[in-house]
Amino acid sequence: MKGRVAGDLDQDHPAHEGSAGAPSVRFASMMATAPSLTRRLSLGKRLKRLLLEIPAVEVSFRRRGFPCTDSSIRVRLERIGYVFLDGYHSALDAHTVDSLVSLLDSLEPQDRGFAYEGAAMCLALQATLMPWRWGRVSALLRVEAHRYMVHVGVGWALAVLPLPITPFLHRLDPLLRWLAVDGFGFHHGFFSTRRYLEERRVPARLRGYARRAFDQGLGRALWFAQGADVAGISKALSSFPESRQADLWSGVGLACAYAGGVADGVIQELRVVAGKNRGSLAQGACFAAKTRQRAGNPASHTDRACRVLCGMPAAAAAAVTDDALADLPADSAEAYETWRRRIQSRFAEALMG
Repeated sequence: MKGRVAGDLDQDHPAHEGSAGAPSVRFASMMATAPSLTRRLSLGKRLKRLLLEIPAVEVSFRRRGFPCTDSSIRVRLERIGYVFLDGYHSALDAHTVDSLVSLLDSLEPQDRGFAYEGAAMCLALQATLMPWRWGRVSALLRVEAHRYMVHVGVGWALAVLPLPITPFLHRLDPLLRWLAVDGFGFHHGFFSTRRYLEERRVPARLRGYARRAFDQGLGRALWFAQGADVAGISKALSSFPESRQADLWSGVGLACAYAGGVADGVIQELRVVAGKNRGSLAQGACFAAKTRQRAGNPASHTDRACRVLCGMPAAAAAAVTDDALADLPADSAEAYETWRRRIQSRFAEALMG
C-alpha cells in the first residue's frame, strides 16, 4: 500500500480511468535536512505520509519513459516536477495555510507557481478524502497572485480520484474552473502517457467542454512527454483527430512559454510546424504570460517565447488576455472559450505570415 495515492501510475500498467493517481513520495529535501522528522511526526501525520507521499523518482524522465537527448532540457523540465513535489509535500505537513504560503513564497520566484500547483493538489486531495478540510483549499484559492496555478493544481485531485466532476467544479471560480480540468489533462498525459497521448483516449466521465479543457492540459503534458522536441510534438499531435488539435496546440504553447527549457530557434521551429494552429499556440503563450504577471514572477524564457509566438513581449501578451475579458457570456464554459477565442483571433491572421 505504501507509495500509492490511488491506483498505479505506471504508464506500462494503466489503471482503470479514475484511478490514475500519483504514487506516493518521500520529500527528499526535507528528509535530508531533518533525518529524525519521521520519528517526531504524530501518528496521524505518519499515516498521511504513508498514504500520500509521492516518491521523487515518479517525476523523473527515466521513470516516465520520456525521450530527451538534450541534458539541459531534461534537467530543466525534471526540476519543475521536483518543485511541484516540494509544494505537494509542504502542504502535506503544513499546520496552517498561512505557514504553507510563507514556505511556498520563500522558494525561487521563477518556479514558485509549480510549488503552488503541487500544494493545491495535496490540499484538494486531502479535502476530498476529508471534506471538512475544504476550507484549506478555499484559503489557498484566495491567494490572488497564484490563483491560476492553484486552480490547475486542484484539478490533479480530480484526476486522482473517481469523482463526478460537476459538483467538484462548481466549488471553483466560474471562469477559472476549467483550469482544473486542464490540470486533470496534464496529470493523465504525464502519468498515463501511453493511454492518453499514444492511444488518444478521453476519460469516460468527461462531458461537453470538459473534454476540450482536458485536451488543453494534455497538450501541456506533451511538452514534457516529448522532451520539448518539436518533431516529436508535431508527430504526436498530427495523430490526433483534427477536431482536438487546436486545444492541444494551445497547451503546448502554454508549456513552452511557462515551463520553457529551449532556445529561441526551437521556439521559432515550433511556431512554423504549428501551421494554422499558430493562433492557439500564441493564446497558450499569452496565458503563460498572464499567469506569471499575476504572480509577479516574470521569467526571461516566457518573454522570449512570447516574442516569437505572439510577436510581442510577455507584458503585452498578458495585456491581451485582460482585454479579452470584457463582456464575457454568463455561461461558464462559453465564457472561458470566448476568452480563449478572442485571444486566438488576435493572432491567427497576423501570425500566418
